[in-house]
Amino acid sequence: MKKLLLIVLCLVSVSVYAQKAKKKATTTKKPVKQVSRANTRATAPLDTAKKPVATVAKPVAKPAAAPAKPFDRPVDGYYQKTDIMNARVTPYAALREADVAMSKRVWREIDLREKMNSYMGSPKARLIDILMKAIADGELTAYDATANPAKDDPNGDSFSTPLTPEQVIGKMADSTTVDKFDKNGDKTGSTLVAGTFAPDSIVKFRIKEDWIFDKQRSVYEPRIIGIAPMIKQKVAGVTLNVDYQPAFWIYFPAARPILVTKEVFAGKNDATGLSYDDVFLKRMFTSYIVKESNAKDERIKDYADGIDRLYESERIKKDLMDWELNLWQY
Repeated sequence: MKKLLLIVLCLVSVSVYAQKAKKKATTTKKPVKQVSRANTRATAPLDTAKKPVATVAKPVAKPAAAPAKPFDRPVDGYYQKTDIMNARVTPYAALREADVAMSKRVWREIDLREKMNSYMGSPKARLIDILMKAIADGELTAYDATANPAKDDPNGDSFSTPLTPEQVIGKMADSTTVDKFDKNGDKTGSTLVAGTFAPDSIVKFRIKEDWIFDKQRSVYEPRIIGIAPMIKQKVAGVTLNVDYQPAFWIYFPAARPILVTKEVFAGKNDATGLSYDDVFLKRMFTSYIVKESNAKDERIKDYADGIDRLYESERIKKDLMDWELNLWQY
């Protein structure tokens, strides 16, 4: 009997404890707010079916264009030639007027049709193309080759009158005559129209240089002052039967920083590393003298004809070389 009573008391206590735990759990939960249908009807907008809400379409932003990928040009070969591109001009030695014991000015011409000078007319690196591009880019100044005694330039080679790039192109380009007609087809006149420049037409260059003996250094050397491309005069597109004349003059010391970075394609070896500045300083060309400084300001062709011009040119060359040889004789 006692055991039965003890079991009943245990069951009652367990049930009471379960009811208290359940009540406590329900009181800790947050009450859910319920919205009645009446409230939803009151807060709903009136006449939504009669007055539709206007919607404005937003402009769609275009995606930004992707930046163009830079073009990487392949190397034209198996190594990059950078030495000549970064070359710098080797300056001349300083020269004082008091140290000049002897000076002689000569004019000589370089014929590109000769085998030793053919590299100057190579399509890969023409000398005239280098000069014309530098003039067009404003890196070089061309000077008029027309005589101008008013500016102390009687021979047109004293760099007295600068030319614009347009004037230089006008001198080098072939001009043609174009006829003008009226509406009835009758000829009313003609005009000259500048054509295109043909680099292959330049087959000669003229050089003006001084041969100087510096007694301070005991050195006898030539120094180039100017260079000029030679052309034949044309009238109405017809080439005149006259000698070649300078088209314009370039001051050579100003051209050296440009020529020193231009490679020369000469010989059977492409890895010579020679620039145009090198070939002029090392005298790697053949030429003939057309004039030396004299009291009458005469050219060789003014007093010699035919083969005698060549003999006179060689005589002047020999005199220049003999002057140095005779200097050291006792």
